[in-house]
Amino acid sequence: MASPLIRAILPLMLTLFLGASSSVWPLAPAAAFQLPPCQLINQTVSLEKEGCPKCHPVETTICSGHCITKDPVIKIPFSNVYQHVCTYRDFYYKTFELPDCPPGVDPTVTYPVALSCHCGRCAMDTSDCTFESLQPDLCMNDIPFYY
Repeated sequence: MASPLIRAILPLMLTLFLGASSSVWPLAPAAAFQLPPCQLINQTVSLEKEGCPKCHPVETTICSGHCITKDPVIKIPFSNVYQHVCTYRDFYYKTFELPDCPPGVDPTVTYPVALSCHCGRCAMDTSDCTFESLQPDLCMNDIPFYY
């Protein structure tokens, strides 16, 4: 039979050697620092289209928040390490007609509306996967262009 001291120390030693475990440590690192989890949030986004003079703000739901990631201590050459990001699980596209578009310019634009989110690999076709992205309510028409 194992002594109570060994039963108490063994999980701690395994955790130190193998990495933090949620069964030993009840709080994940994100919860310890009060980072918001990956979740749906309401967000104002600016819709614009080339040829139309103005942006139009709309309310939609997007995925935002923290996903737990790990950086391996031992790096293996030619191996890929994928960091998970907060991204869409289920979504649909909504269509909107921009006002004030000149004749000959199709005023319809589509944008994704998130229904649910998860932590996963970044899908370039539906998400902005850059390190520092533009804000969703940024309007390119409002940025001065210098020739």
